[in-house]
Amino acid sequence: MLDKKTSALKSINVLHPFQLAMMVLSFVSVALVLAIAFGEFDKETQRLLLFIDTGICIIFLSQFFWGLAKSRDRKYFLRHHWIDFVASIPAIEALRIARVFQILRVIRLISMSRSVLLPLLKQRRQTTLASLLVAMVLILTLSSVVILLVESGTPGANIHTAEQALWWALVTISTVGYGDYFPTTTLGHVIGALVIVSGVSFFGVISGYMASVFITPEDNERHEAHQENIKSDLDRALLRMEENQQKMEQNQAQMLNEIASLRQALLTKEPPKNN
Repeated sequence: MLDKKTSALKSINVLHPFQLAMMVLSFVSVALVLAIAFGEFDKETQRLLLFIDTGICIIFLSQFFWGLAKSRDRKYFLRHHWIDFVASIPAIEALRIARVFQILRVIRLISMSRSVLLPLLKQRRQTTLASLLVAMVLILTLSSVVILLVESGTPGANIHTAEQALWWALVTISTVGYGDYFPTTTLGHVIGALVIVSGVSFFGVISGYMASVFITPEDNERHEAHQENIKSDLDRALLRMEENQQKMEQNQAQMLNEIASLRQALLTKEPPKNN
């Protein structure tokens, strides 16, 4: 039980790329909640912000249950992450402010870590996935909100609802371009061009990542096998050193006992008699 708690504590105190990603999404979510509560937006824009925030909540819940499933001590995990579950419940705006605690926890981990880039470089796959997740959410959020604010209410425009803005942003990011919804204003065209460039870059990174996953698995396996061999060699060397140290200690103890016995024999030996 102690080993489980120790390993769980170590896993909590280690900075992971997805924790940084969740911190960024927490900032975005808190900003969305504040915008919904205090911003003066029309009904469709508020619905769009709620849709995006609900999607972020789904990401939070997925990350929470994934961490719970991978945890060795689930009770210990729940005691330290229950507020993440509470803050991820959709449609309850008062509870979403609790995500500030998640932000503070990650900031504490960053302050405890000597280097932030070092653990990220060691976990390149997780860092890439976390970066892609954050980029996808940010691009989708900004493009859908901005295009709705620009196009909504414009004569001749066909993007007027939250669903239409989200669909246009998703289609434009993927560079599919169905053509059912499109911007009509000059500023909308500029926004669409930026979203297309961002989408091409985004899916280019995904393509490169997938290629690295499927093309070089043998190199990764050889590297992992080499690391395992080095680790096993080090373990065997440490074991031999411990055995040699134990033998040296035994020999030293035996020599000390022999010296003590010889000394005792010399002290107890009677001196020779004079004739």
